[in-house]
Amino acid sequence: MARTATSARSSRIGLTSTSGKVLASVALLGVAASVAGLGTYGSFTSTTSASETVTAGTVDVQLGAAGTTANRLTVAATGVIPGDTIQRAATLTNAGNQNFGAVTLSTTAVGTPTLLTTDALNGLQVAVDACTVPWTETGTAPAYTYTCAGTTTTVLPTRPIIGTDIALTNLASITTAKADNLRVTATLPTTAGNTFQGLTSTVNLAFTATQRAATNR
Repeated sequence: MARTATSARSSRIGLTSTSGKVLASVALLGVAASVAGLGTYGSFTSTTSASETVTAGTVDVQLGAAGTTANRLTVAATGVIPGDTIQRAATLTNAGNQNFGAVTLSTTAVGTPTLLTTDALNGLQVAVDACTVPWTETGTAPAYTYTCAGTTTTVLPTRPIIGTDIALTNLASITTAKADNLRVTATLPTTAGNTFQGLTSTVNLAFTATQRAATNR
């Protein structure tokens, strides 16, 4: 009889323990379900969109092909004496899709400078003119001369040949897709003395275009 009571008591304890675990599991599941339910509330959304395309403009200034009537600047001059002029034609084109804000000319001596480029008074002087139509070229290479059958305007008044960022005016190529028919004239003044005899200088001419003023696009 005693063994039976003990056995039965042991059985009841085991049942109670198992029941407690089950209830705890149910309670945990209930909490998890409650948390999941909270995450569902307040999740309404709305989305809209638009695509903005931005394309950068181009600033591109070009000279004609070297050695052609569109660019005689690479043709050398020899045997120059005081009073001589050297005329060369060149076509300057706005090849970009934006207007220019300005165009400048920078001229530098290549190699060892000589009095031809360092003497601002007696050395080489330069001037630039534009013609509304292509210049009429005459003369035998390299002694070219040019006349304008249209209207001539001054782009750069006569000045010493060496300079940096010299402003050019009256250019049609300020506007995109436009071009200027230029005549560059270099002159050795009559005041150049015997110290200039036999001297050689090479001058590089660089045309620089800068962008137009910024605006709303």
